[in-house]
Amino acid sequence: MTSAATRSPGKDTAAEGGLQAGRPATVKRRHHPGYGRWTPFWFLAPAVFALLAIGIYPMLFAVVTSFRRYNITRRADMLDGYPFVGFANYIRVLTDQTFWDSLLLTGRFYLTVVPLEIVFGIGIALMLHRPGLGMLRAITRVSLVVPLATTYAVVGLIGRLIFNRDFGVANQMLGWLGIASSDWLGNPIGAFLGIAVMDIWQWTPFVGLIFLAGLSMVPVEIEEAARLETKSHWALLRYVQLPYLLPGLTAVLILRSADILKLFDMVFVMTRGGPGSATDLVSVYVQRVGFKVFDLGLASAQAILLLVLTILLSRLYIRVFYREID
Repeated sequence: MTSAATRSPGKDTAAEGGLQAGRPATVKRRHHPGYGRWTPFWFLAPAVFALLAIGIYPMLFAVVTSFRRYNITRRADMLDGYPFVGFANYIRVLTDQTFWDSLLLTGRFYLTVVPLEIVFGIGIALMLHRPGLGMLRAITRVSLVVPLATTYAVVGLIGRLIFNRDFGVANQMLGWLGIASSDWLGNPIGAFLGIAVMDIWQWTPFVGLIFLAGLSMVPVEIEEAARLETKSHWALLRYVQLPYLLPGLTAVLILRSADILKLFDMVFVMTRGGPGSATDLVSVYVQRVGFKVFDLGLASAQAILLLVLTILLSRLYIRVFYREID
């Protein structure tokens, strides 16, 4: 009673008025003495500079170069200042049968490796999603990162060792089965299968981790109720788990399409695009035009067309496969 009576009525009235007005008490921020108006800019500047130097400027340079006759081995082009030729380079690309053959081969490579990576990835995700694995599941998740941390050039070197005609592991395994050894990288079918196997080895764990993340989004109570309703794993996957896998599937298709269209290091180290043109993917062909023929204008036009194709495929995947989860 005494404490209540001795409280200042003016302070109570001011506090109640502030609460009724809904005005929160403002606290002045105290920054570090070295903090200034431009401090956030300086934190962002390295990333922005790297993006401009590595991403934006090369793309703009390629766009400009694609409209010029830009062959650095031709003295006439240099003396003319690499003249503007409009869409002539794009017309040359669209009428180049070798470019279309390389693009078709890249499409066959895509249809070979991506479906297998999706199937194997779903299988890995379903096995790791099962309860009760404990430490084994954690170790497996860590081991799946190893192929992703391996660079393309190293994957190509590993592939050359595995499919070597004289001491490769592939021929040794064929010998165990009583099958004659084969010159894998010396014949068209073997070389194509070789780069496909190495791509599947490197990217299947990535696909599995993406799908495992999607399965972790499935509500536990819904999944348990579905397991009580049916014993069919296919029904559970199709009607309960698949809707949560579609966003991840869309991301996988977009990333793998962009990656395969620019896949160069692994193929170049393993086969150099050979034998003949058996593994001459479109990125290998673009590299040959740009850095062996030195026709940078034509190579830039090819790269821009591949960028447009990647954007169109991404929009198609989003429209066909992506679904919002209610």
